[in-house]
Amino acid sequence: MFEQPWIWLAIGFAGQLLFSARFIVQWLSSERQRRSVVPLAFWYFSIAGGITLFVYAVHIGDPVFILGQSMGVLIYARNLWFIRRERQQLAAAE
Repeated sequence: MFEQPWIWLAIGFAGQLLFSARFIVQWLSSERQRRSVVPLAFWYFSIAGGITLFVYAVHIGDPVFILGQSMGVLIYARNLWFIRRERQQLAAAE
């Protein structure tokens, strides 16, 4: 079952931990504000976990896993870009 070197298992588990942490961050932020919110940290955990899992998927050679993670990473990066652009526009308007 665990035929991979321990370092690759550690990378895979680290990616999954980062990716899962985004849900905890979102849940705690929503509880604090008493409404559904998606904090900036959610997107950073998403992209960090997605990239780590993508690297792991490439290593194990799973095309389904590779496609799924690559699409997610693009979406997370795009959302971070939108947030950055909006913040720059707000700063310029002040």
